[in-house]
Amino acid sequence: WEAVINHRFTDALAAGTIDRDVLARYLVQDHRFLDSFVVLLSSMVAAAPSLAARIPGCQFLALITGRENTYFERSFAALGVDDAARESAPDTAPTVAFKALMRDAAKATYSEMLAVLVAAEWSYQSWGERVLPAAVQEPFTSREWVDLHSGEYFGSVVEYLRGLLDEAAATMTPAERAAVEVRFLAAVDIELAFFDAAYEDS
Repeated sequence: WEAVINHRFTDALAAGTIDRDVLARYLVQDHRFLDSFVVLLSSMVAAAPSLAARIPGCQFLALITGRENTYFERSFAALGVDDAARESAPDTAPTVAFKALMRDAAKATYSEMLAVLVAAEWSYQSWGERVLPAAVQEPFTSREWVDLHSGEYFGSVVEYLRGLLDEAAATMTPAERAAVEVRFLAAVDIELAFFDAAYEDS
């Protein structure tokens, strides 16, 4: 967890000094599992116990498929990553693992869905808030990725997801708790490998 939160990628991103090729590789791969993330988040929303529990998830889904997806498209253009380059780059091992984890969790229990979502979003909020005070305004490819993962709204999303998981934990069996722990830890491990992979060709 600490290695994810304090990864050199996050510091270089906030400082605006991150190598363009490193950022491009990272964004191409991150965008690759956006569809799997949408499937997972949508599945969690469908499995939630009430309308009140679904609404914040629906609102977050709108941000992911709207503002965040638009950030990707604008960033690819700014970094000179055309469609051919995006399509020809193979999935890295962490991307393959993340897609598989998200798709598998989307078919598992409600609590396991939440475990993956909480690990992903809480870890990103943690590094986002850590680097925010030092984040430069330009280039937008750096600043907006920090902004998408920090601040009041994103904090409310993480609080919402953690709250749902805490509520579900109250009635979990020991076996269910163990399954949740496995999903959470797997997601954290992949997050670290994902950051590392962006530097593999540099």
